[in-house]
Amino acid sequence: MKHSLLLHILIISFVLLSPISIHSAENKEQKINLRPYCKIVTLSEAEEITDIIIREKKFNQGFFGHSTIKHNYEEDIIEDDKVIIDHATGLMWHQSGSSVNMSWKRAKKWVIELNEKGYAGFANWRLPTLEEAVSLLEPGAKNGNQFIDPAFDTTQSSVWTCDSNISSSSLSLDRAWSVNFIYSLVSRNDIMTERKKIRPVRVYSSK
Repeated sequence: MKHSLLLHILIISFVLLSPISIHSAENKEQKINLRPYCKIVTLSEAEEITDIIIREKKFNQGFFGHSTIKHNYEEDIIEDDKVIIDHATGLMWHQSGSSVNMSWKRAKKWVIELNEKGYAGFANWRLPTLEEAVSLLEPGAKNGNQFIDPAFDTTQSSVWTCDSNISSSSLSLDRAWSVNFIYSLVSRNDIMTERKKIRPVRVYSSK
């Protein structure tokens, strides 16, 4: 009789507690994985990036839009260098970046020099991919007149990505993608004539 009663109690407890554990698992925050490697990105591919809302398309150049990712930013100072850790995407961002505009080619060299100096103790900083840079775009102007979180410096109002684009006329890699935080604009730009700033990124990992 006692064994039967105990078994009955255990069954009722399991039924009552099971929905709680399932509910907890469903609400567990999961990291959003963004493409970490550079590639040639077509206009149609850029317009199909997930977690992005396009407000208006810019004819044959890109679009105005913003990210739908709910970020979890943490400001930190490592070896006297400021960084922003985004726990939602698993990325660590340079809090500011370059103070001057430069060509795409020079931007890549600038990042090499940054790694030689070991900013924040790391030597694997890089230009962000288009997905990574676009993820920073907020739905509205939150940092002065810029569509980016106040944790970031506003000097880098328009930044290069590492992703290139092929010109349909010459079939050469003469353009690269950039993100403008003032206009919430994602566009492809001539790598020879255009000048942008840099906001380096790396995949976050503890030392």
